[in-house]
Amino acid sequence: MSLTIHGLGTALPPHRIAQGDAAAIAAEVALPNQVPSPSQKRLLETLHRRSGVGTRHSVLLKPNGTDSGTHQTFFGPTSPGTGERMRRYAQEAAPLALRAARGALEQAQRSPERITHLITVSCTGFQAPGVDLALMAALPLAADVARTHVGFMGCHGALNGLRVAAAFTGADPEACVLLCAVELCSLHLQYGWDAERIVSNSLFADGAAALVASGAACRGEAPSTPALRRLIASGSLLVPASADAMSWSIEDHGFAMGLSPRVPDLIGAHLRPWLEGWLAGLDLTLAAIGSWAVHPGGPRILSAVAEALGLDPLLIEPSRSVLKDCGNMSSPTLLFILERLRRSGAPGPCLAMAFGPGLCVEVALLA
Repeated sequence: MSLTIHGLGTALPPHRIAQGDAAAIAAEVALPNQVPSPSQKRLLETLHRRSGVGTRHSVLLKPNGTDSGTHQTFFGPTSPGTGERMRRYAQEAAPLALRAARGALEQAQRSPERITHLITVSCTGFQAPGVDLALMAALPLAADVARTHVGFMGCHGALNGLRVAAAFTGADPEACVLLCAVELCSLHLQYGWDAERIVSNSLFADGAAALVASGAACRGEAPSTPALRRLIASGSLLVPASADAMSWSIEDHGFAMGLSPRVPDLIGAHLRPWLEGWLAGLDLTLAAIGSWAVHPGGPRILSAVAEALGLDPLLIEPSRSVLKDCGNMSSPTLLFILERLRRSGAPGPCLAMAFGPGLCVEVALLA
């Protein structure tokens, strides 16, 4: 594969909420128009405490002018419909994506007119014209930039986008790609007392991340900054008999996440044999991997990966720290982890990994 990453950019909504305060909102949507019993309140607090999340950011949060920090007004006693949630996505997604894209271009020291391909990634909203055209107008990008959208692929969407970018740069060594992933997961808070949905509500958050990558040089221009990472290979696994383990569906009141407690067991049973075989095809072993960027779908998923692969817990600490500070932002999350690994000078090669509906595993090997 011929793809080199030159810059990464990340963006979060300006306001955040502590997980303890989020549990109070969870009680309001899990039991609308009811007062939770002491046992129900304890369960909600326990699930939020065990989520591995410390704080989360959301476009729905606003300052309330008191010491308690922030509040939200979008979710009330009645669940908003999908149309109302999508109207909010149309308002909020592009500005967040723009901040991430500008950060990636700045770090890469590339001007917007050098971009030949734009890839957008999102599974939490649909609109046309969409985020891609908003980025073209605001950055601005050339009118003949080739646009591709990777939609509804879930938490591994950025890796799917990276594979598409590698196809473009492999076909055209002068291509320069801007990839931007933006998710507003908090728009899809689900109402009702349902264990899977309560767990999902405790994990997901909003964020955006972007990268700038090229094959050789952007339209003949020699890179002005050192390469951050180079994509060596990517791989996919569809876990057998796992279609009910993870799902993401459009319903009348937002998009609903299904997350089965079987997911860690499926990872434990299938991940290592497949990954060892995939790495062997590249003349590598698990021990040869210098750093890991594992998507933090939740603390049990991270633990399952570490146990299945025999990893030192320190190797997945960057994933745990992003989960603690930002929550699960779906597709941008892996790029947040890669940025933390960059800042810490983590060694290569780096193995990026994420899980999505299917149950699917996506990986990318980065030098």
